[in-house]
Amino acid sequence: MEKANIPHSRLSTYSLRKIISDDEYTLVNLTDELIEFNLGGYDRMRQILDMSGSPFAYSDYIDNGALHRLIPFQAGALRDDFDFGKVVMIRTRCMREILDNTDKEYEAAGWYSLRLGLTRMGMPAYCPEPLYSISRKATADIDSEAAHFAYVDPKNRESQIEMEQAVTDHLIKIGGYIPPFRRNKINVSEGTFPVEASVIIPVRNRERTISDAVHSALGQQTDFDFNIIVVDNRSSDATSEILTEIASVSPRLHIIDTSSLPYPYIGIGGCWNLALQSEHCGRFAVQLDSDDLYISPKTLQKVVDKFLSEQCAMVIGSYTLTDFNRNILPPGLIDHAEWTDENGANNALRINGLGAPRAFYTPIARNIGFSDTCYGEDYAMGLAISRQYHIGRIYESLYLCRRWEDNTDHSLSHDRINQNNYYKDSIRTLELKTRIEWLKKTR
Repeated sequence: MEKANIPHSRLSTYSLRKIISDDEYTLVNLTDELIEFNLGGYDRMRQILDMSGSPFAYSDYIDNGALHRLIPFQAGALRDDFDFGKVVMIRTRCMREILDNTDKEYEAAGWYSLRLGLTRMGMPAYCPEPLYSISRKATADIDSEAAHFAYVDPKNRESQIEMEQAVTDHLIKIGGYIPPFRRNKINVSEGTFPVEASVIIPVRNRERTISDAVHSALGQQTDFDFNIIVVDNRSSDATSEILTEIASVSPRLHIIDTSSLPYPYIGIGGCWNLALQSEHCGRFAVQLDSDDLYISPKTLQKVVDKFLSEQCAMVIGSYTLTDFNRNILPPGLIDHAEWTDENGANNALRINGLGAPRAFYTPIARNIGFSDTCYGEDYAMGLAISRQYHIGRIYESLYLCRRWEDNTDHSLSHDRINQNNYYKDSIRTLELKTRIEWLKKTR
């Protein structure tokens, strides 16, 4: 029930009802910032809606004199942080229909729920033209670490629960919801492997960190045999020499050199595929990035124990964010507590990552295969596994994720962030289509 006597957020379900226009179209300001349409901008946005027949439209804009480009919407763009800019124009009858027929009152997820409902009516129209401007004083960097991990901050937990409810309701309505009981059972103890677990480390030009990473893996204390597979992806610094030196005294370390491959490019996903197909790969393949560290000598044991106790196809741990010198950075622990066994597979379509370190039951990972990219390859694998199999979670920190100037995701440009988001949206689009078709066949 609507509660008029309490304060509501500006994009709550209640507030959105209050701003519905009597006009054919309703403008919704998604921020507190002042919007000024450029010359002809308002009429152009109306024209875009008229011509497209879409339920709503959004556009590029000018921010403090600079062009701020957005990206086209895709059916799988289910993440709640999709950037529609600062203002959208909605076909009023569509907005009214969605809000009149909703059975939930959201504070944090009002706009998210509305736009999900609108996309069930049709795809939004994106106009790659700057139709309006905003002017503001410099604020905190929206792409800072704190902002990037805002959704895992405990203080935002209530908002995240609302977002999960909204996307779950949407998935149910479009036939993409996976019930918790729909999981293929596996026996991870079947088969013969050279070792029980392999730590997989793709690397390129990490002479400052690769020794720390490898020794972190070599120092694991387990009741089973394990090895380390490093895929050296054409390093041109001292990385290869460092690895060769370590391998000369440690038979656990196996090096795969991609320079002998007949093609010039291979991404992180391709490196993972090489490791998985290696004769040295164990029953479980466990991630370690080349500039990160396991938090203790017991990490590998905990991961394998989780596989065996829950018979899962994938295990995802938690990590602590640090600087290069291992000083903790906010928000510290990244545990992805939003995951639940009941709804994690569905909620995974809403967020841009599933956590780390990641580990895989090798036969299933081999069968699915990683996309040969340097971004999002792990997310695509996790979504594919979650569709059919159980994923085990460890919510204590297993891993030190070091942020420093040579990180692949350090200080990304706006264009690169757009590229990354567009790619992950494409992953979600394909996964969503696959889930809908798979669910139809298995009902």
